[in-house]
Amino acid sequence: MNPPRPRRNFGHENIDQHLTELIAMVGNDHNDDLVRSLLVTVLDMDEADIDRLELKIASQTLAEMLHAWRVFSPYDDRAKVTLFGSARTKPDHPDYQLTVDFGRIMAERDWMAITGAGPGIMQAGIEGAGRQNAFGVNIVLPFEQEANRAIAGDDKLASFRYFFTRKLTFMKETDAFALLPGGFGTLDETFELLTLVQTGKSDPVPIVMLDHVDSTYWSAWQQFVESELGDRNMISSHDTDLYLHTHDPVAAADYICSYYSSYHSMRYVGNQLVIRMRHQLDEDAIATLNDEFADIIAEGSIEAIGATKAEQRDGDRLDLHRLGFRFDNRGFARLVSLARRVSSLSGDGDQSARGLRHDISPEVYL
Repeated sequence: MNPPRPRRNFGHENIDQHLTELIAMVGNDHNDDLVRSLLVTVLDMDEADIDRLELKIASQTLAEMLHAWRVFSPYDDRAKVTLFGSARTKPDHPDYQLTVDFGRIMAERDWMAITGAGPGIMQAGIEGAGRQNAFGVNIVLPFEQEANRAIAGDDKLASFRYFFTRKLTFMKETDAFALLPGGFGTLDETFELLTLVQTGKSDPVPIVMLDHVDSTYWSAWQQFVESELGDRNMISSHDTDLYLHTHDPVAAADYICSYYSSYHSMRYVGNQLVIRMRHQLDEDAIATLNDEFADIIAEGSIEAIGATKAEQRDGDRLDLHRLGFRFDNRGFARLVSLARRVSSLSGDGDQSARGLRHDISPEVYL
């Protein structure tokens, strides 16, 4: 069963005409069709006479999404790494200093940091990256509403009432993740992140699990995942390739930055998955990809292609080189390895951030 599709017309001639006139007064011609669908959906909600609480949720959700866009959009051309970890980690804990070091190293490589804006690991990440290179994505809780002192009052601070809009912002705005030890919230974010990448609901991104050298936090977690999930066939053998565990902040930074040394992004165009990269692959390198990733090629082979008509229509990074193939729509964990292999075969060692933008969502009807 397919999900519902937004409608373009309300179905009443006078109302539809008023919508056309209203959008013409305010709108942006390029996106008028999507704005119209939004307005029609709002009118449908009113006509359906749904509960007032449901309307409050919908209204607050749109307001929070708009707020997040306004905070992040001025920095679209900067690569960003999201840091998750415990709010209870004290400044004298080794994981705190480890996070400070990691944030500093990433900032030196021209990356920005995104954290939950709370204390502990979140504050350490901002301290390391520096306020000028950091975002705070704050959740308003009954017992804690203020952001930490490292980001409070900054224009790069976004606050949310709902966890789901906050999580959407984390996933949508970042290019990589660094996971530090934490409680229920950190593990929730860890498993949700892995699930989204594993199922193709999020872009394939580098994920690092980082803790101090004497810690057993992530090694114990990995043991559980491998024995209780892997050995019971509840995940595939490739799913544990989604992340790297290390105690070294430099190794963590290298892992993330080398991922993008040539690989840039992926996008579905029709039934084809398009891989964009900064450097062209030669025939031998493409043959290597076809051999190593034959298990996720549904038909044909991986081939060098030009920009597709959809990408030309959208002006979507036409300067980049491209590969295209029929993906099996199942082996999403393998796409992380594929992106890394593309960089290893064609990367020039440049590990700086250069305006990463990702979108691999299938264009079903938009």
